[in-house]
Amino acid sequence: MQAQVSAAVPVCYVRDIETSRRFYSLFGYTETRAGGDGDSRWSYLQCGEHTLLLACVQPPLIRVELPLLIYLYVEDLAVVNAGLDGAGVGYELVGYPDHAPGGEVRTKDPDGNVVLVGQRTAVSPESRSVPTGSAARFSLIRQAAEAISRRGGAPASCQIGMPDGRSCPEPAELKLADPWGETVWGCSSHADEALFNARSAFIANEDAYGLGPWLRRRQHHARGDADPAPPERS
Repeated sequence: MQAQVSAAVPVCYVRDIETSRRFYSLFGYTETRAGGDGDSRWSYLQCGEHTLLLACVQPPLIRVELPLLIYLYVEDLAVVNAGLDGAGVGYELVGYPDHAPGGEVRTKDPDGNVVLVGQRTAVSPESRSVPTGSAARFSLIRQAAEAISRRGGAPASCQIGMPDGRSCPEPAELKLADPWGETVWGCSSHADEALFNARSAFIANEDAYGLGPWLRRRQHHARGDADPAPPERS
């Protein structure tokens, strides 16, 4: 008989139980149990069938900054955004990726952990807002990575690597290039870093809308050949 998981509980180590509990209440979580004293305290939060355990220990643990701690799907993203606005919590509209066609926002909890919030139910194009700044860049990265994932052909791992020279174990998700012909495959996190710091870098979109296909269509047109229509964008 194969073992099966009956429930999975995310655990977040936080600096202050009450502050973090108020933050996660904005997404519908309420405390059902709490315990501990002195140097170790915990709070068990519930939202429908979903649970989240907040843990606080002294001295505080050394936390490693992560690009994402937790992903939450919600029924109505507009209601969540209004709650965040009312609580004075900042957030960015990331965009409308395939996995969240109703919209996706990025925020941080009181400990600086990144929380993404998405809506699975799609909204009409005219109802969509336009991401700006770093959120727009993040949205483009995710959309390009999803397109490459569907098409395939990326190498097994990120080629950018860590700042100290170590290899990055994350899978390569998209290809970057610059005007001088330099190219590299990277994970989304390192690609974001490269696009921000190497200002001439851009996402190399390997579809029929690149310079090569355009030149070939132009030559076909000059010879009087039928102009081959590019395939639909994925």
